[in-house]
Amino acid sequence: MSKQIKKIVLAYSGGLDTSIIIPWLKENYDNPEIIAVSGDVGQGTELEGLEEKAIATGASKLYVCDLKEEFIKNYVYPTVQAGAKYEGDYLLGTAFARPIIAKAIVDIALKEGADAICHGCTGKGNDQVRFELAIKAFAPGMKIIAPWRIWNIKSREEEIAYAEAHNIPLKINRETNYSKDKNLWHLSHEGLDLEDPANEPQYDKEGFLEMGVSPFMAPDKPTYVTISFEKGIPVAIDGEKLSPVALVEKLNKLGGENGIGLADICENRLVGMKSRGVYETPGGTILYRAHEVLETLCLDRDTSHYKALVAQQFGELVYFGKWFTPLREALSAFVEKTQENVTGDVKLKLYKGNIINAGTTSKYSLYNPEFATFDEDDVYDQKDSEGFINLFGLPLTVKALMDKKNGENK
Repeated sequence: MSKQIKKIVLAYSGGLDTSIIIPWLKENYDNPEIIAVSGDVGQGTELEGLEEKAIATGASKLYVCDLKEEFIKNYVYPTVQAGAKYEGDYLLGTAFARPIIAKAIVDIALKEGADAICHGCTGKGNDQVRFELAIKAFAPGMKIIAPWRIWNIKSREEEIAYAEAHNIPLKINRETNYSKDKNLWHLSHEGLDLEDPANEPQYDKEGFLEMGVSPFMAPDKPTYVTISFEKGIPVAIDGEKLSPVALVEKLNKLGGENGIGLADICENRLVGMKSRGVYETPGGTILYRAHEVLETLCLDRDTSHYKALVAQQFGELVYFGKWFTPLREALSAFVEKTQENVTGDVKLKLYKGNIINAGTTSKYSLYNPEFATFDEDDVYDQKDSEGFINLFGLPLTVKALMDKKNGENK
């Protein structure tokens, strides 16, 4: 390995992977300076004691970048506006957190004059791609070190053994060693019994869920919540104006209490294999539903249908780590245009894991009861539909006449 690397900036979470990476880098790169960087996207208590731990294991310093507001405002909300999901169910909690963290790490690496950036992503996962594409977008010449792709450690069991041998304190053990990722938007669980899709997630086991309760443990009485949007952006809950962070936190609380937002997914990773994960996204699930409901009133048919195609492409770009790309930016421009009239209030009923529509209003609503009514009206002449159907069905009529002429009637 190169002996010319004197300063390395490490993407540091304090979890198992990055905890052992600091001494490993010291041992394998001729004792370089290690600068740890943590992006605070709402991990909460996971950040407690992080500086002490980083320095104790060999880092010279720790930067903690408060990214929460920017994360929700500039990454989460544009994705919600797009209606973007991955493979129908995954609300991209880990995926859109990686670009903002990686960009912050690059900023510090350039400021510190680092020779390399290191991350703890495995060679099997999506995050290695997400981190490295962002690094290439802002520091194309920066060396990237990915220990999982080059070291002799082959499993999390061996990681724990390495940590124990180097007296590195861990908050996990071999029995509860789920691989987790937590931020303000979600919490993911992978590994252990979840690696077998035949196993039911242990929703009712104490300590498994962290952002809420199982639907079976939720209250027997429903909770109503009204979310107000301005141009597709949520701005208030039950009439109270809230900052992006406070709004998501409040919806997380309401959703968690009512067992909302649990997803058990076997997804297709970018690198090729399938991966099974359980996700908690209580507030995000509520926001996606509320936004979708409001759009049913405010978007015309053609825009709505085309936007659904854009949403799928947008979701794949985010999942694949292509946030800082011309296509994602172009799609965001399209989405922003579609949101000009997505303003109004959506009332939802939360009950034991379910989200039930309870009323929607918007001054830009395209729903007109005078046209839609089954009662007598003075604005729609039903006779007009006959000519419309004749023209709309003309290709079928011509085809049928041709078949009849050629004796090919079905």
